[in-house]
Amino acid sequence: MNHSAEVEKHYEVRGWHSSVQEIRHDGGEPGEVLIKVAVGVLIRNPYVGKFNADLSGFTNPSASLGHALGKRAMDLLGGRPAESYGKGGIAGVAGEQEHVVACVTTEFGNPLRDELGGGDAWISSVSKVASAGTSIDIPLAHKDELYIRSHYDAITFCVPDGPRPDEVLICVGVASGPRVHQRVGGMTVADLKAKK
Repeated sequence: MNHSAEVEKHYEVRGWHSSVQEIRHDGGEPGEVLIKVAVGVLIRNPYVGKFNADLSGFTNPSASLGHALGKRAMDLLGGRPAESYGKGGIAGVAGEQEHVVACVTTEFGNPLRDELGGGDAWISSVSKVASAGTSIDIPLAHKDELYIRSHYDAITFCVPDGPRPDEVLICVGVASGPRVHQRVGGMTVADLKAKK
């Protein structure tokens, strides 16, 4: 299925945006490259201008957003497995924070997990209202166990001309592994595998 086309059946899309980071080291010896990606879509916000109690027009079709953004993120990982994830978005200044949240509920989250090959943990999330060009730090955590400290991270994402006042930016972040040079202890991926 073409998930991006499915999104465009339900939402008025102005554009798709992405960012890829390849991190070799953070002061220590270079090791395995960490790939972090962020993918977002700018959609028109039909709820601007007045308070609406019912935001189901955003929530009901949001599975398509989860699938499309997850698929695009996995494509950018270039065949590497996804180990951590996060989600969020920015409502343009004529909108509300709740408009973002309506797009990234469980309806969105489960399809995102499906595209990333599963995920048992709660998906870290962030939302805010801001002007075009404002950056957002998408929080990342291990996709199967929130308490794996090595994967606490973030990816900063920005769309220079969005969201416009009557738009919403919905985005996800995905990473191929832990922070480079992580070394502060806590539960490990090996501990998680031993529990299963």
